[in-house]
Amino acid sequence: MTNVPAPKASTALRTELLLVTFLIILDVVARLLPHAPNFTPVAASTLFAAVVLQRRSLALLVPLIAMPVSDLLIGPDDWRITAVVHGSMLLPFAAGLVARNHRLSRSVVPAILSCSLLFFATTNFAVWAFSGMYSHDMAGLIACYVAALPFLKYTVACDLLWTAGLFSGAWLVQRVAQQDTGVTAAS
Repeated sequence: MTNVPAPKASTALRTELLLVTFLIILDVVARLLPHAPNFTPVAASTLFAAVVLQRRSLALLVPLIAMPVSDLLIGPDDWRITAVVHGSMLLPFAAGLVARNHRLSRSVVPAILSCSLLFFATTNFAVWAFSGMYSHDMAGLIACYVAALPFLKYTVACDLLWTAGLFSGAWLVQRVAQQDTGVTAAS
């Protein structure tokens, strides 16, 4: 029996599944290892997956699996705050779908920055509303956002760094693959 090459669609699906698995493992491990507050790659990997993967459903798996799995290992939090945090991790997915329709060099940075700011706004609103740490008035809401400002720098820096790293890494892998293909074709 001769070896029949796998169809391109099958190879593409395997490649995408490998990438999704890598991103989920990266996110879970990064959330479990000691890190600065909010300094994890989940938003960046979700945006990256939404931009580069052809199958949108696979891209959506990144935050939908990484967040609950790592939360199981980290420990419980107020379910309402957790729901808002998990929901906020879907924002980069939506931003990635929009960014893929535009020139990436001009759309990725605004997309991830808007996700960082929306994450800050939504999750700290949830902390104000559900944690019991702040009074449920305008003064309490302002106090909550002011107390959270030091964490915003970590979120923005992390999202920018991880996004740059993931897209740069993908570019590098493509370049190496093209060179290997060129060398193979020339042989």
